[in-house]
Amino acid sequence: MSDIFLYDTTLRDGTQREGISLSADDKIKIAHRLDEFGIHYIEGGWPGSNPKDVEFFQRAQEIDFQNAKIAAFGSTLKKDNRPEDDANIQMLLAANTPVITLVGKSWDLHVTEVLETSLSKNLEMIADSVAYFTERDKEVVYDAEHFFDGYKANPAYALQTLSAAAASGAQVVVLCDTNGGTMPWEIEEICRTVAEKVDAAFGIHTHDDSGCGVANTLAAVRVGAVQVQGTINGYGERVGNANLCTIIPDLQLKMGKSCIPEDMLAQLTDLSYYVAEVANLPHEKNSPYVGASAFAHKGGIHVAAMLKTEKSYQHIDPSLVGNQKRTLVSELSGRGNVLDKSSQLGLDVSSDQAREVLAKIKSLESQGFTFESAEGSLNVMIQQMQPDYEPPFELIDFTVVVEHRQGRGILAEATVKVRVGDEVVHTVADGNGPVNALDAALRKALIDIYPALADVRLSDYKVRILDSESGTSAAVRVLIDTKNGTREWSTVGASVNIIEASWHALSDSMEYALLNGARNQIEAE
Repeated sequence: MSDIFLYDTTLRDGTQREGISLSADDKIKIAHRLDEFGIHYIEGGWPGSNPKDVEFFQRAQEIDFQNAKIAAFGSTLKKDNRPEDDANIQMLLAANTPVITLVGKSWDLHVTEVLETSLSKNLEMIADSVAYFTERDKEVVYDAEHFFDGYKANPAYALQTLSAAAASGAQVVVLCDTNGGTMPWEIEEICRTVAEKVDAAFGIHTHDDSGCGVANTLAAVRVGAVQVQGTINGYGERVGNANLCTIIPDLQLKMGKSCIPEDMLAQLTDLSYYVAEVANLPHEKNSPYVGASAFAHKGGIHVAAMLKTEKSYQHIDPSLVGNQKRTLVSELSGRGNVLDKSSQLGLDVSSDQAREVLAKIKSLESQGFTFESAEGSLNVMIQQMQPDYEPPFELIDFTVVVEHRQGRGILAEATVKVRVGDEVVHTVADGNGPVNALDAALRKALIDIYPALADVRLSDYKVRILDSESGTSAAVRVLIDTKNGTREWSTVGASVNIIEASWHALSDSMEYALLNGARNQIEAE
């Protein structure tokens, strides 16, 4: 039995984030994953607001969710309407969900200036709407919109709105910090008053406009909230909603509050990445618990201490939430960083070799390279410094020509000469730009010898100007992301010449592929 019930509104509130647009298929996929994870309530959207939400609710009726109840969201009836004549109320009923979430006004400002009705009439609208659904055996969640702003303006009336919903059968009244501006100590004090004066279970729904969304949620739980509303990855309108990917481990690991099955907590990071992928958004590296940087360690003193005991610089074991420790190597590193990173990469490095690698890293980073986000180049560098290292290829020279030809536009051509073992290969290739031509020429030189490189694809190419004040003579850093099936790696190059910087990153990318799989595959064949 859970101490806290999780109510996910990613499919409704989350889609109000700028840049998110989920199809009905996307919503169904996310709902399945939320259900498998153990979320108790999944808010699917606002029936009738758009065709995708209509489709979602129709399809959801055919799905046997194992853990979650699907909720349809909508507002209380309009003034001077009866429930049976109110279009919004009837669309909620038609969604045929076991749970109905009704949002109503708790701030007298909104009642008089937005709804343009009286305070007493608003109470009737809340009561009549809730009663209509409870009489039809629906579980009703009442969302008290702008509750904390309303309480601060007129505490007696704000409490009356909750009591009106509770008296009409709402199973839980949810206190919403809709504008996201309330502080944690205010949340705790007001929620304590609600617990004392309103005869109903209460929940909490916060936004992160003041950076306190998670803290405000936990403050409410401290004084009795039993339902927590939020979104995966904190997606939501403006700066977002309270982030369930932070709240869930905070509740379970820090506060001792059961909210999901213990064995599912280790799926949290996967869930976070999955929703980001479906939403077509980059995953936030700096997210607590689930971000790639959440357990990444860069400082030499930190890593040296963690080699003795990981608790010295980690607040939890990353595996509890499905994440992992990462050691970063940079100019701020110590020998321990290199030794630990080499071990993670499956490479055997001596203490003296680690010092040599570290010295080279610090020299290169002073020239504009960076290795903390280019572990492919770091891997190649460490292997190059092994006594038995044999390069899969060596550059002899390259030429890149870019020209404008009348009637044909811009053309790029690259010539590459490389040595592979005792053989010298000399190739030329065209491209839609100088870097593309260089990539094509290098692949052409290597593909007959290493045919597995046909499956290696560049997935991203980024250039950063390192000293913009130097104008067109500025040094640049090039980062290249490469894929081979499901495997990904990043490589780096830096120079005052963008072609040279690109070559460093390109050749490291190919060498990494050959040193870590593709070359072995050819030799085995």
